[in-house]
Amino acid sequence: MKITEEYTSYSVEFIEVKSAQYIGDFAIRIYFSDGINRLVDFKPFLESSLHPSIRKYLDEPKFKEYQIIDGNLNWNDYDMIFPIDDLYHGKV
Repeated sequence: MKITEEYTSYSVEFIEVKSAQYIGDFAIRIYFSDGINRLVDFKPFLESSLHPSIRKYLDEPKFKEYQIIDGNLNWNDYDMIFPIDDLYHGKV
């Protein structure tokens, strides 16, 4: 008996951040490449952190200085960054 396998070509869609809009009170509406958008509240994460390099982003002007780099939200050259999957599901 000869066993053969068939392979089907699969395409993998990578989700990335396309744009983001600061809403206020440390919440950002994030728009993803598949058309989904999520409102992510970063305030609980920032307030619960004990690390000074995270807590410094409780300064709202500093927090608002995020950029979209390589399809992800990025603060100060990777000083603070979150997994895309977490952002996509609206949690940090």
